[in-house]
Amino acid sequence: MNEQIFTAGENRLRRRARQYIDTHQLTAAQTTLESLVQRLPGDVAARMELAEVMLRRGLLQASTDQLLHVTQMLPDDAALITQLVQRLLHYGEIVAARACLDRLAGLPDQSASMLAAQAHLRWRLGEIQTSMTLMDRAIAAGVDTPDGHHMHAMLAQFTGDSSRAREILESCLARWPRFGSAALALADLRQQTPGTQHLEFLQGQLGQLPVKSSDPAEQLNRARFEATLFKELDDLARYEEAWAALARSNALMGALNPYDAMSETAVTDALINQSESLSAARAGPAPTFTGPTPIFIVGMPRSGTTLLDRMLSNHSQIISAGEINDLLRQLHWVADVAPSGIQGILEVIRRSPNIDFAMLGARYLKQTQWRAQGHAFYIDKLPINIQMVPFIRRALPHAPILHMMREPMDVCFSNLRASFGDVSAYSNDTQTVAHYHGEYTRLTNQWRATLPDGMLDVSYASLVNEPDAALRRVLEHCGLDVEEACLHPERNAAPVATPSSVQVRESIHTRGLGRWRHYAAHLEPMRRAIASRSPAATS
Repeated sequence: MNEQIFTAGENRLRRRARQYIDTHQLTAAQTTLESLVQRLPGDVAARMELAEVMLRRGLLQASTDQLLHVTQMLPDDAALITQLVQRLLHYGEIVAARACLDRLAGLPDQSASMLAAQAHLRWRLGEIQTSMTLMDRAIAAGVDTPDGHHMHAMLAQFTGDSSRAREILESCLARWPRFGSAALALADLRQQTPGTQHLEFLQGQLGQLPVKSSDPAEQLNRARFEATLFKELDDLARYEEAWAALARSNALMGALNPYDAMSETAVTDALINQSESLSAARAGPAPTFTGPTPIFIVGMPRSGTTLLDRMLSNHSQIISAGEINDLLRQLHWVADVAPSGIQGILEVIRRSPNIDFAMLGARYLKQTQWRAQGHAFYIDKLPINIQMVPFIRRALPHAPILHMMREPMDVCFSNLRASFGDVSAYSNDTQTVAHYHGEYTRLTNQWRATLPDGMLDVSYASLVNEPDAALRRVLEHCGLDVEEACLHPERNAAPVATPSSVQVRESIHTRGLGRWRHYAAHLEPMRRAIASRSPAATS
């Protein structure tokens, strides 16, 4: 009898909490759910919902605590574990997420879709080889979608098996010829020559795709076909036709994902305004940490960060962790600010004078040192961490920061042609990429002024023209001896999951210098825009 009454009371609390959530009364919803989990401490669904409500209220630390409670009482429910892992990754609880994935991997009779979901989550963690193994199993178990095959091909490419990636993509396009992502990935696998290009196929597909559509997916697909056409025409040195295709692709991307210049400037202004307090000498002894040491590589995207990563990670004491976002995740946690785009970042910066930097460093290391896999150093190669230089210096004073620099026109053109405007809005237009570069320049100049020894500038031109001398300087900065293997990134067999994963498996070369000059007339407005913000920076 008591059990029935209790169950009825529990159900009333659940319904009431749902009503509060539906009417956006989040404080009342939190109070109700807290009552529910107090009655039923092992109620996983209630704790998951409570964590979501707390996150929506901006209470990141409290929300995280609820999710960590859930990890201790997980049922053998693959869908629930998958959902929990996704949230833990978003919150920056990487160690707990991996433990849950290990639990998920041990469940019997997993469906093809569940194997694919695990592959995607392992890929998000940077565990490329594990992700590839899971995706092989998922395909064998029946995953048969364009996106599934595309991911399978990308994982093959990331692990260095370009031939297999090409086979998968060609098969995918044979079945789904209007799938732009596969066409672009295939073109990126090699330099096109008169005998290998697919111009007739690409122009045929573009002729069948709607030129104007209200469907964002159709617009994105067309943009990817135009980007593929640009890539092949550029390889063939048909530069006028190539530029026209690039302009069409970027215009479509720009309409789908507009650049918010005001927000970008607001973040730069906020960081500069706090730079004096962030760089101020700390009271008391510096924090001490044990275990593997991170090496941060920062800069503009497409500045050569991946090349430096591949060179360094061929050293016997260094491994690459890839592009991980753990520093910002932990910064959000110590500031107790839920991840919420620009406004969340601005609030984190506003709270930065009161941040416990020793805790930030400790949390970062706790969530990342597993990536070292027995090495003394591991590389965190996330270009956007250029914004985080003073935070890194305060939280991890022992960690080297390497700042890759590339000639402004080269780096801006490389961003413009990279076809990642669906996620990096600044890269879709000559003026927006110039603005983004200007904000980056403002920040780097500020860091040099307030933290003169905060980071080591590494010139891309020097790295490819005089790799021995440039690398020696970098390794000395990191406290390491030079090793010959670092001069041969093409021998680095480790997976690499970046847009330049094919190019960085080549020997060091200088082909990336001055590529913008093929399009100099079209890029003149961008050159002038860059020069107006940093007159001494361009030529």
